[in-house]
Amino acid sequence: MGLRATVICVLLILAPVIGWADFSGEVVGVLDGDTIEVMHRQQAERIRLHGIDCPEKGQAYGTRAKQAASALVFGKEVTLRTHGMDKYGRTIADVLLPDGTNVNQQLVKEGWCWWYRKYAHKDVTLEHLEQAAREAQSGLWADPQPVPPWEYRKASRGKKPAWLDLEPEAELPVQ
Repeated sequence: MGLRATVICVLLILAPVIGWADFSGEVVGVLDGDTIEVMHRQQAERIRLHGIDCPEKGQAYGTRAKQAASALVFGKEVTLRTHGMDKYGRTIADVLLPDGTNVNQQLVKEGWCWWYRKYAHKDVTLEHLEQAAREAQSGLWADPQPVPPWEYRKASRGKKPAWLDLEPEAELPVQ
């Protein structure tokens, strides 16, 4: 067996031990539009919704995104299809309601978040749902120029975001 196959086998064997296995639990907290807390093994586990990025707290539509997520999941039993852990120790997952609704997709469909291409670049479902929400001007897409959360975070750290161009395009004639 090659090295790659060995590594894959080891990861599959260890997945349940390190928390990457699918599991179910009750949603006991909604921190923002794309981060929830689910009871797992008698403790609240932080879950980052895979493939989406909602506006931050304090950002336009941040509160609305949190409210939309809360209305969908708070107090409900959900199933998590996990994708690993992020650098903050949160489990990354697709969140499924008992009726099969994918919460990640539903938030994109309703227009409360962006498809997070950086981490889900092959997810054509999220891509199409975002495009449909944009065209329908649903949720945050009612704003003609909504600021992506990654740009908002960059600006909050003091870096010039791509959407903020302070350079004039051309000199205007003096009259």
